[in-house]
Amino acid sequence: MMRIGSGFDVHAFGAGDHVVLGGVRIACTRGMLAHSDGDVVIHALCDAIFGALALGDIGQHFPPTDERWRDADSREFLRHAASLMAQQGYALGNADITVIGEAPKVAPHALAMRECLAATLGVEISRISVKATTTEKLGFTGRGEGLAAQATVLLTPA
Repeated sequence: MMRIGSGFDVHAFGAGDHVVLGGVRIACTRGMLAHSDGDVVIHALCDAIFGALALGDIGQHFPPTDERWRDADSREFLRHAASLMAQQGYALGNADITVIGEAPKVAPHALAMRECLAATLGVEISRISVKATTTEKLGFTGRGEGLAAQATVLLTPA
């Protein structure tokens, strides 16, 4: 049986000189306010995988109240999600991820993000899609207050 999951994550901007998206460090005039590295792409992707497996959300697996995860590299979260996927007999069919925000520009980094995510999950790059959109200056992302990401995954029997 195939399974579909969706995930969504948001983080506000804070002090800093970079953001991490899809495991890639990107120069930016601000950083993310988050307990971990604030990688909205990986957080949304993890939630999509956990959702497809009916295993809750990222906060249940990596509580923000747990100091072990302070400033954590979100790729660790994704490796955990991949491990649970394999334990339950599933493989990633594909993942489609959209970053929502005005800045930084994602297109110049999309290939590197796809490569990083594919390597972390142990799948071919052709199974990972990363794209971006703005909200035409509307809402919190349009005002430049933060970033969001949404992800959809298809899991297939391994």
